[in-house]
Amino acid sequence: MTMQFDLVSPERKLASLEATEVEIPGAEGDFTAMADHSPVLTTLRPGLLKVKAGSDVTEYVVTGGFVEVSAEATSVLAEQAVPRAEVSADMVNGLIADAEAAAANLTGPELDTANKRIAETKALLDLI
Repeated sequence: MTMQFDLVSPERKLASLEATEVEIPGAEGDFTAMADHSPVLTTLRPGLLKVKAGSDVTEYVVTGGFVEVSAEATSVLAEQAVPRAEVSADMVNGLIADAEAAAANLTGPELDTANKRIAETKALLDLI
């Protein structure tokens, strides 16, 4: 069984295809969406999004955004999304610097959230 999968970022549409499953780095934990999945609307954390279509697997590095899953489709609206093969250390280091700059003047729970994002963004270095 397949479902429609769409991945878009502000810069471009990266994918629109029939997928058998999508592994998603959700903000509350990783999960896999497949056809007939219960409806879910959640946020993304920085991580690796894997799309399986038959025997093909395509991977994308995402930095955040939103995911909507239904029985028939999974749609990802990413803050930034890049095919894994195109990700470089310089790119990830730039994302880390942006996350650290955004956290610079925060305190309390907002700082905790920002520090979590920094750690998750640093973990992207392990993907390259």
